[in-house]
Amino acid sequence: MTDSKIKRLKNRKSLTASLALFAILFTLFSTNPASSANQPRKILTGWIPYWSIKTSLPAVVNNADLIKEVMPFWYTLKFNSKTKEAVVTDLYAPANPSVPITNPLATLRGAGFHIIPTITDGMDKLVLANLMATAANRTKVAQTLSDFVVNNNYDGIDLDFEGFAFVDGNKTWAKTAPLWTAFVKELSTLLHAKKKILSVSTPYNFNPAEKQKGYTVYAWPQIAPYIDRLRIMTYDYSVAKVGPIGPISWTEKTVAYATSIMPASKVYVGVAGFGRDWVTKVEGVCPAPFAKAIKVGAKAATFVMRDATSLAASYNTTPIFDVKTGEATFTYTKSYEGTTAAGLSTICTATRTAWYQNAQSYKLRSDLVAKYKLGGMTAWTLGMEEPLAMVAIRETAINIAPAKVLSALATDKTSSLYGRAINLSGQVTLEDTSPVATIPVRIEGKSAGDITWRLLGSVTTGDDGKFVAPILLGKPISVRLTTEGTWERAESVSNEIAIQIDRTISLSAPGTMKSGAPFAISGVVRPRSAGATVALMKYTAGAWKSVATATTDEQGGFNFAISGEKRSIVRYQVIVQSDAIWRQVAAPEFSIIIR
Repeated sequence: MTDSKIKRLKNRKSLTASLALFAILFTLFSTNPASSANQPRKILTGWIPYWSIKTSLPAVVNNADLIKEVMPFWYTLKFNSKTKEAVVTDLYAPANPSVPITNPLATLRGAGFHIIPTITDGMDKLVLANLMATAANRTKVAQTLSDFVVNNNYDGIDLDFEGFAFVDGNKTWAKTAPLWTAFVKELSTLLHAKKKILSVSTPYNFNPAEKQKGYTVYAWPQIAPYIDRLRIMTYDYSVAKVGPIGPISWTEKTVAYATSIMPASKVYVGVAGFGRDWVTKVEGVCPAPFAKAIKVGAKAATFVMRDATSLAASYNTTPIFDVKTGEATFTYTKSYEGTTAAGLSTICTATRTAWYQNAQSYKLRSDLVAKYKLGGMTAWTLGMEEPLAMVAIRETAINIAPAKVLSALATDKTSSLYGRAINLSGQVTLEDTSPVATIPVRIEGKSAGDITWRLLGSVTTGDDGKFVAPILLGKPISVRLTTEGTWERAESVSNEIAIQIDRTISLSAPGTMKSGAPFAISGVVRPRSAGATVALMKYTAGAWKSVATATTDEQGGFNFAISGEKRSIVRYQVIVQSDAIWRQVAAPEFSIIIR
């Protein structure tokens, strides 16, 4: 039985002792990612735990050339005993009271990362499985998660429901697997309707026809049509016993199975940023404070990869890379001196063996991305790695870099009136200017106040890599083009064009009126909305003066009641005042003959 992130979440003292916990001082930063002559393929993803923002976030930003999406490890599902429903619980805020969650989110969004937060199962044994057992509750849980993604403007969600595997017990798997599949299908429908990503993270699995079957409760073949990402936790191979974290042959075996039942682009191989350190032998009697921990068979200590070399050096030993497993290991001795429970002086010497994945290990696993054309690799966690690990990943990422794609956007006008179409044109080429034919192109927009780009429409290029498309815009907006990446071609983002859209005003007013008779001037402002301020201007004594104001109703309508005018030709004009979105616009002036 392997460990899980749920167990690490509950029992992480040894892992997180060296990490910044809870009240940390966070500083927003701007660092250019490592660069190279060729743009590498973005093959790296990983988790950002709530307890290690101080180390994980810089690691992400500093390696933005390798990373397209990240999974904040900030939330869990809890069971509300009063409402009998699942609720999303924020783990970030209590851990970082002085660092608002908006800070790291602003950094990630500002750098252009896709944010796919992970949701863990924080419920007691079988509670989540039992909720999924009824259609009504299953729908409620799916809707809760979908609403969470949409309301927080995330790009998707990553399900890490390890309770099925490590808490409920394997005797429940046959019953849980179809319920899990039904839930994934239902959540997929909700998320995909909103153009959101569904990712799942699970322990390993193998071909059921073979003797070693893995964690079959996650029903990979059954959920494959409904998910966008499968992140395989190819670590925790050795937990209770001494051994590698995730040997390369074992890792490749589960990757090969995953790619046999779903598109390889959905599959992400896991890499470990931590190592384990076991006691393998003890000589002498250990002091009382160490007696339970320093014995053969005791729970292994953990350390982060970036500390491995210094840990080995502190005990005058050198790590050795084991070619068979694709991991590093070292053995050392450590003495513990103190007193027994009876107060007698004592000393014991423990022989300890450590295993961990180093930069060379990461290179081997990144090579699996190249070999199987995987979606990428996923690190538990980002920020634990030694600097050379990123160098190793980047080497592979550059070697398998897709062809660079260039998108260019143009428009026939940069300002227009509401309700009138403008023509967008674009061209998609490779770096050598050859056209990219029949490629789907997303037209995206971002208005003032928006924090992310949203889909406005889509087109497909012709044989010449070009397109022309009319589009109606509902308000002032910046527009750009994007194309999705494939194994052969990189994604692309075009230049941005700001397009000013102005409101229109339609008026209703009499042409003539009797002197002193009351009349009305009314109209509609489009787009129709309540709350716009409209001013009625009158030309008096050689100047325009405001004589009345009104506010539009829900249909955009307004009305000015005029008590009467003296005999003359009265000149009027209606102005809609500016606000946070719209600039001021004026209708053409008009005259009323007062008889």
